[in-house]
Parts: sequence; structure tokens; C-alpha cells
Amino acid sequence: MREPQIDYAAVFHALPGMVALLTPDLVYADANEDFLRLAGRTREQLLGQYIFDVFPENPNDPAAAGMRETRKSMLRVVAGGERDTMALVRYDIEERERPGHWVKHYWSPVNAPVLDPDGNVMLVVHRVEEVTELIQARDGGGPENDDRARVLEAELYTRARELQEINERLRRAHARDREVALALQEAMLPAPTPVGHHRAAVRYQPAVGTLNVCGDWYDLVDLPGDRIAVAVGDVVGHGLKAACVMGQLRSALSAASRVADGPARALEALGLYARHVDGAESTTAVKTFIDWSTHTVVYSSAGHPPPALLGPDGTVVFLDRATDPPLGARPHHVPRPEATVSFVEGATLVLYTDGLIERRDEDIDAGLARLAGALVLHRRSDPETLADALLADLLPPTGNTDDTALVIIRL
Repeated sequence: MREPQIDYAAVFHALPGMVALLTPDLVYADANEDFLRLAGRTREQLLGQYIFDVFPENPNDPAAAGMRETRKSMLRVVAGGERDTMALVRYDIEERERPGHWVKHYWSPVNAPVLDPDGNVMLVVHRVEEVTELIQARDGGGPENDDRARVLEAELYTRARELQEINERLRRAHARDREVALALQEAMLPAPTPVGHHRAAVRYQPAVGTLNVCGDWYDLVDLPGDRIAVAVGDVVGHGLKAACVMGQLRSALSAASRVADGPARALEALGLYARHVDGAESTTAVKTFIDWSTHTVVYSSAGHPPPALLGPDGTVVFLDRATDPPLGARPHHVPRPEATVSFVEGATLVLYTDGLIERRDEDIDAGLARLAGALVLHRRSDPETLADALLADLLPPTGNTDDTALVIIRL
């Protein structure tokens, strides 16, 4: 028997009840036919629009809380990657044909995440049950209908309170898990020790919904002479498993950099070690050796975004002349390349992971150009100020779906 060819787009639009899809920024991506019909909006009025621009709060109702509660629920889904069932809410809708005329509605919403293969929230499913007629049934139809409406309303509110209590318990458990995760993160990514008289800043920004532990790391190591080794890396995935792999690889690379004669040899040693670490495959990393006595940076990259060298005059050069595949990408050991670039006093070296620049809907060159523009704009800032400025300028204000590590060294 041949398996049926299912048109899931057609299934979605034919679903009974109101269902909409929103991006993590709460912008409408799609809505089924019942949603359009019952909400009184066309597809053109929804798609690409921020949800609360399409459905603002009733300004004539000072007690209105539907927008606030709906936003909080959706942001919990984006941040935690888990379904959130809301309590019964009243959310009035303005009639398109009669501006200023608001129609009372009662909704029972559920918001749920759609995850990509890496476990990131790529869509929010917003399913709504319209219960206005049940709540307002007491307005007519006689005593029998009035009593039945009161019973239904009481049951709905009781159920809503139960769901709120369950959600609150889950949130408290999640908060406890975050405390454990933060302790783990601090143990694995401690504040860097001073690197001689050189100024450095580091930042670690976890992805939303990942308990503050992910697979990105940074490392700074003092070397003999006026030299330091700096690295950043990115393990595939999120959560505790990726963090444990990250901890092993970070420690191994840190140790290798102390005995290797250059960044390429350090990455080769890490690659050999990574073959025996479950979950380390496809890890990317970049390693730099900075030498102030020769004013040079020697670097090697294992499939990682290129470091940026910012000159005092505002020129930005991406160090991309020694890039090889990620760890574990080749079946056999192959020597890795390395390159050397000179710097002048007052230059700035910036190492980062892909969360700082990559976006799902654009080419990586757009992210690199955005980083270069931000570096030029803030080129006179000290490392600490520059680190904060880059995160503020380049990361989404609602939080990123990928974690970010950032290291800035004033040369």
C-alpha cells in the first residue's frame, strides 16, 4: 500500500479552531482559515506584522491585561522551548470596519514551540479557543441558559487556575535548574586571569531557553615572553551535554597551547583528542598566538568564523587565510594551516562565535559586514565598553537563539 502524500500546508489551513504561527520575535508567519475568519482579519493584514500591532489592547479598558499576559506566555515559550497554557483571558478586538468600536472576546490560548534540529525555537504555535459565547450566554436565553453559563464559566476559571498553578510549579523547578546551570557555567568559564599588562574583555551570552549553559567557550593563556594564546570554540548543540563536551575540549586546547609551537599544532592535538569525545564532532574553534615583541598574531581556524583585527585608523581585516574544516570532519589526520598578520600598537583583536553574526535568513557575509560596521563605529572604546556595545548592536533585543562567546584584546 502506497503511503499517502500529505499536503501539510493544506492540513494546517483546514484545522478546526484558531491556529497561528509566529516567529520568535512574535511576528505572524501564517494563520489558518478559522483564525482569519474569527479574528476578522485577512492574511495580508497579518503576515509579517507584529502580533500586538495587529491586535492592540483596548485603550478604553484600564483593567485590560490580555496583551500583557499573552506576551509573557509567548516569551516564556521562546525562552524555555516548552508549551505554555494560559489562563482564560478577555481580549477585546477592534472592528476593522468600525474604528474605535471594540468587541468583547474571551479566549483560552495555548502557546507551543516548534523546534529546529538543534533544539532552537523557530516558530511559536498560537492556538486559541473562542469561548465568548459560553461566557456571555447568561445575557439571554432564560434562567436555564443563565445557570448553565454560570457553571461553564466557573469550570473554565477553575481549570485556568489549575493550569496556572501547574505552570508556576514548572517555572520554579526551571529556576532551580538554572541555579545549578549557572554554577556549572562559572566553573567551566571562569573570569579570565590577568594577561600581563594587556587589556582584555570577555563575554558569554547564552541562547534563550538553554539554562545558561551551552557549547561555546573562550580561553586565554599566558605564554613565555610577552605572549598570550587566545581561543574561542563552539560545540554543536545546547544544554548540559554540549556544555560537558565544551569543558573537555576547552581544557584540552588550553593544555595543548602551553606545549605546542603554534596555534595550528594546538588545534591538531585538539582534533586528535576530540575523536575520542562523544559529541565533539563538527566542533569549530579558532586559536591565536599574540606576540607583542614581534607585533604579530599567528592564527589557525578549524571551521570557525574569522577573527577581526581592528586598526586604530578604523580599518577592519578578517583573519581568514588559515581556515580548515571543523574537528572530526576528515577521516584521517591532516596538518592544519596557520597564518601570521602584523599589528600596530593600539589595534584590537576580536574573537567570537557564530551567534554574534549569523542569522538564519541571511548570508554570513551580511553578518560580517554588520560586525565590521559596529567595530568602526565603536573603535575608540576600551575593550569592556566595546564588548558591551557589540552585544547591544548585533544581538536581537529579545534574545538570540544561539549562544555567543566574545573575546576582545587591546594590542
